Amino acid sequence: MKRGPESKRTLELINLLRKRAVENRASIWRRVAERLSGAARRRAEVNIYNIEKHSKEGDTIVVPGKILATGSLGHKVTVAAHSFSAGAADKIRKAGGSCLGIEEVVKTNPAGKGIILME
Repeated sequence: MKRGPESKRTLELINLLRKRAVENRASIWRRVAERLSGAARRRAEVNIYNIEKHSKEGDTIVVPGKILATGSLGHKVTVAAHSFSAGAADKIRKAGGSCLGIEEVVKTNPAGKGIILME
């Protein structure tokens, strides 16, 4: 019985996160790697209304899972996640925000400063 991720993309992302966590002493990347290394059915699923509720204009949010489209977003945020539903990505872009992969945020902010982790 296989446990944990099988996708090559996910395994590479986990290795990158662990490496950056050690290099930059950024515990946020270690925590994201731990969440992604578990079973896919245990990954976070965050709705747009949760992002609206727990963020403000200009925040950067990281979700080690999937963003779902329930709710609406009234301000501009940068959201990085393992995956997005089509509706969620559309709502984030319409609010003026951006949808990124987690690896892009790791490259631009290796220390993990000012990032909100939503699980």
